[in-house]
Amino acid sequence: MSRMRTREVAIGSVKIGGENPIAIQSMTNTKTEDVKATVAQILELEKAGCEIIRCAVPTEEAAAALTEIKKQIHIPLVADIHFNYRLAIAAVEHGADKIRINPGNIGSKDRIKAVVDCCKERNIPIRVGVNSGSLEKNLVEKYGGVTAQGIVESAKDKVAIIEDLGYDNLVVSINSSNVMMCVKAHELISKEMDYPLHVGITESGTVYSGSIKSAVGLGCILYQGIGDTIRVSLTGDPVQEIHAAKLILKNLGIRSGGINVVSCPTCGRTQIDLIGLANQVEEMAKGYDLDLTLAVMGCVVNGPGEAKEADLGVAGGNGEGILIKKGEIVRKMPEDQLLDALRQELDHWK
Repeated sequence: MSRMRTREVAIGSVKIGGENPIAIQSMTNTKTEDVKATVAQILELEKAGCEIIRCAVPTEEAAAALTEIKKQIHIPLVADIHFNYRLAIAAVEHGADKIRINPGNIGSKDRIKAVVDCCKERNIPIRVGVNSGSLEKNLVEKYGGVTAQGIVESAKDKVAIIEDLGYDNLVVSINSSNVMMCVKAHELISKEMDYPLHVGITESGTVYSGSIKSAVGLGCILYQGIGDTIRVSLTGDPVQEIHAAKLILKNLGIRSGGINVVSCPTCGRTQIDLIGLANQVEEMAKGYDLDLTLAVMGCVVNGPGEAKEADLGVAGGNGEGILIKKGEIVRKMPEDQLLDALRQELDHWK
């Protein structure tokens, strides 16, 4: 697929927009004031593949903590600010690589100008965020409810405020928990401006339901070439957001790398604990930075054929299974040895 060309924006050491790869983001759910806990979570996210991290900054203590947090992490740090313009300024002064604000809730134009001037002085990007849940009353009335058109008009208004203050180092995000409204809004805004877009389905839900909603929404948006950085917003461990984002990008063909685990849905012919094995294999595969397909199949109907099409795989029988590598049967073994056999192959993969 071809991507829509947007402006290039540098967020610390990571560039988005232009011809740069789509960057994966997440957000910490620790108290930002707790430097030790926040750093520990960010390091886990880095290990999983997170490329930009955002932290909530609701207090002066949280803003001050950014200085120490930045010393101990290796990816750009974004400060998430609402309501208090002084916290936005403090976050920049304490080293934030980008700030996320909604100009609509920061306050008067003078307060917005103070934030913009501070960012301009250091060339710090501003992410202008608009959420369907806080759409202005006049736009709700104009469009007869919360609509994609209203969200886009709100975003354009907010961007114009900052542009009028002489600054255009911007990233734009328009969020909705309504999947198809979010898709439509991104289709509209991509025709209206060339700022890089941060894409996500906000408040999408738990790891299960949120991953499905995000895959549908992000898939529709990204397939059209729209989007420069993404977050899969889940109610749970933020590391799961990274795993989901990587899978979405991989299955869209936007990124390579990482093991693609395929497994059959099981049926009455299955004679091994395929569900348990598949879950163990999927969890194990997260620890390898290998670009390959791994098949976990349950019986002799499609199992051997599917496993042969993969780079590596197993196909189950009656309490046993065969190991297949690059289309060739390697050996047969008891069911309880299949996981270890796959692990050994991955450890020595060439």
